[in-house]
Amino acid sequence: MLTQTHDVANNSGKSGLRGGGTGSNENSLEAGVGAPLRFTQDYKTSDFRPRRPNRRIAWFIAGVGLPLVAVGLILPHQRSAEPVPGSLAAPVADNAGAVSATTTDLPIAEGPFAQTDAPAEATAAPAESESIPDEAGLEPGHALTMVVRRGDSLDRMFKRNSLDRKDLANIMTLGDARKHLRLIRPGDEIHVREDGGSVLRLDKAISLGEILSIRRTADGFIAQTIEQALEAQPVRAAGMIESSLFLAAAEAGISDRTIMNLAGIFAWDVDFMLDIRSGDRFTLVYEEIWKGGERVAEGDILAAEFINQGETFRAVRFEDDSGRVDYYTPDGKSVRKAFVRAPLTFSRISSNFNPRRRHPKLNTIRAHRGVDYAAPTGTPIKAAGDGKVIHRGRKGGYGNTIILQHGGNITTLYAHMSRYGRARVGARVRQGEVIGYVGATGLATGPHLHYEYRRNGVHLNPRTVKLPDAEPIKSEYLAEFKETAAPLLEQLAATRTLVAAKTGS
Repeated sequence: MLTQTHDVANNSGKSGLRGGGTGSNENSLEAGVGAPLRFTQDYKTSDFRPRRPNRRIAWFIAGVGLPLVAVGLILPHQRSAEPVPGSLAAPVADNAGAVSATTTDLPIAEGPFAQTDAPAEATAAPAESESIPDEAGLEPGHALTMVVRRGDSLDRMFKRNSLDRKDLANIMTLGDARKHLRLIRPGDEIHVREDGGSVLRLDKAISLGEILSIRRTADGFIAQTIEQALEAQPVRAAGMIESSLFLAAAEAGISDRTIMNLAGIFAWDVDFMLDIRSGDRFTLVYEEIWKGGERVAEGDILAAEFINQGETFRAVRFEDDSGRVDYYTPDGKSVRKAFVRAPLTFSRISSNFNPRRRHPKLNTIRAHRGVDYAAPTGTPIKAAGDGKVIHRGRKGGYGNTIILQHGGNITTLYAHMSRYGRARVGARVRQGEVIGYVGATGLATGPHLHYEYRRNGVHLNPRTVKLPDAEPIKSEYLAEFKETAAPLLEQLAATRTLVAAKTGS
């Protein structure tokens, strides 16, 4: 180690390093006071007493090295006795007590004792083929599945997967491709067969039974819609509500989508926000959609029964020759009414119709001539019936308000909206069309919809008023409808009876 020389002045008759001793100390200099001290680079004196060598390292090396040398001497002898090159042999005693040799084809790939004499075909990885066969036969290229992420675009997906974006530009000039690829949603899958980044084929499902298929040809790309065979199988399900309609549906193996459709069928007779009770029952016959031997979705409800507080409602699906689909009671009356009971789906009633209610903000007795439905801001509000928009704008304490004029001199009012739908004043809207969104404008303590129903200018309770019926099934279809409905109603009755027998109720 390099050293430096420093002169240290004597102070008070003492010499040595800070923290050192006098002449009796072994670290003191024999040359006496004022003699130069020699320091190493880390400012420690160079005349320390030599340390005893540490023999632990030597013993550790000996302890590890000797076994390694022994293994190195023994291993060549074991290899020469192996019956099959490239395998490890071990004597195994059989049931008779004789010793036999068994081999295990597990080559040692790494380490100081790596196996080097194994056959090449046992260790070499297969080369990647230039073309990958698919189910349709030998087709060139490599399969790639692109899953749409949030915020994705086709251009971004092509770039991420090193696909030629010129091919994308050429594909998007095709009418069918532009129609079905212009809008993509997170979770959509796009199947591509490519070769060196060049797109050979692109497929995307556009519905359960249709696939958009794009192929490269000598002249460019062609697009076509391929229909896939679907099979609809009727199934039956039933359940009893104990705490929640959705929990009862889940226990019966029914999806949320199907149970929502069930609520939509009976929405004119049952208020699914307030009228549901523990012990209510439902039974339905619906379709399951199968494709290629696999269940892919739940289809339409063919027939349904709902028992609410002891009152039974039944509905059967029917499609006439004109393609109109609707649900009817067993005697051919439409289950639809001119109005629905509630313009919101599965919200909570925060304030009911009450002529003597005390206003929560004004703190005075002020009649509440409608029903308040509490729901998060932005919840869609639907038209309770077919009608025309006669008011759209601010209306005093109602805030943002829409008023619809219906037949029979009936009007409905929707207040406290956060924003409006597309319909302007004078526009006609259909029952179930979104006309606005829940908010808290005007005199509102929180986000909710205030809904009023008036006939001849008189306020009526929307939850209890007798609603006018929709048109029944046309007379020319009545016989065909009853023929279609009979077996479905029998299945409903049989399912109900079976469930009741199992539950003992």
